[in-house]
Amino acid sequence: METMMTETPTLRLPLIAPGQAQKHVTVNEALARIDALCQLTLRSITGGEPQTPEEGAAYGVPAGATGGWAGAAGKVALRLNGGWEFLAPRAGWRAFVADEGAERLHDGQSWRAGLLASSPNGAGPVWRVAEIDHVVTPGASNLTAPLIPSHATVFGVTARVVEPLTGTLASWKLGESDGADRYGSGLGTGAGSWAMGPTEPKPRWAATRLLLSATGGNFSGGKVRIAAHFLELTLPAA
Repeated sequence: METMMTETPTLRLPLIAPGQAQKHVTVNEALARIDALCQLTLRSITGGEPQTPEEGAAYGVPAGATGGWAGAAGKVALRLNGGWEFLAPRAGWRAFVADEGAERLHDGQSWRAGLLASSPNGAGPVWRVAEIDHVVTPGASNLTAPLIPSHATVFGVTARVVEPLTGTLASWKLGESDGADRYGSGLGTGAGSWAMGPTEPKPRWAATRLLLSATGGNFSGGKVRIAAHFLELTLPAA
């Protein structure tokens, strides 16, 4: 005897049974789930269960989740009808993760950021952007906190002055200790000034700081938002 399906296999949308009463309830439930999963946006994939979730909101449940999410690690939590419904994502699903501002691809095990391709065991090249706001301190030059990770291949650095660079300088350069103007020179000091510094691909074998150098004088203050654009290689799973 053929078994009647009660829900669809991928999105688990409820199906209407023959002779079912109140069909609108089932249809509305299916529409609510489609509304949450179509063009999927996950509010977060690292945070715990929110105290006041919005109806229709979706989250990626992290490992070790408690409360209403206990036992649902790795699943998508949908807030529907005032409660939680959980759905296991499949390999190939894409989602925008709101608190990261980035798209992630599910590889069948976890949500991966910037994944361009993947081996059967999860190895692959991953595009990343690391961004910091560097508060400029007085002197002829400044080193940022480590921004480029070890074993990354850098393709360029961009920057924008978010608070005017003050001091006696006429302009400034952006680079690294072995190339002070690698990502730009003659850069403006006013708010909104920017640097667009593509470079030939170059691997870094240690965590790397960026160097800001004053030209024609010294820095006394200001703030620069800096983004490093790089490729990382991920290991296959054990």
